Amino acid sequence: MRHRNSGVKLGRTSSHRIAMFRNMVTSLFKFDRITTTDPKAKELRRWADQLITLAKRGDLHARRQAMAIIQEKRVVHKLFNDAPLRFADRAGGYTRLVKVGIRPGDAATLAMVELTGQPIETKKDDEKEKKKSVKPEA
Repeated sequence: MRHRNSGVKLGRTSSHRIAMFRNMVTSLFKFDRITTTDPKAKELRRWADQLITLAKRGDLHARRQAMAIIQEKRVVHKLFNDAPLRFADRAGGYTRLVKVGIRPGDAATLAMVELTGQPIETKKDDEKEKKKSVKPEA
């Protein structure tokens, strides 16, 4: 019986599965969307929603818990800066699954996982755009 056993096994050992989802959730927050198989996408949604909830909380303990899962410090910093603004009016459902199609090699169903809400423009992006637009005088 599978009573109270949450999560999917996906035919992998527990260490492989955890490492795979840590990589996937890091990529999701780094690029805002990724494409993967449908069962992996459904489980990835659980991981991502938990991390966004931690980021909305925003304290030091939450940041350390996120660092234990997300593998890049810059991605954690980006998540904790953007999530409280981007998902302030949401009480859940931070990710969206879009069925993409079928993979030609093995006929696996593919899904795209993307973050909902509008991306937040940061000050660094604005400064880079200003530098690009200013032409050096000769």
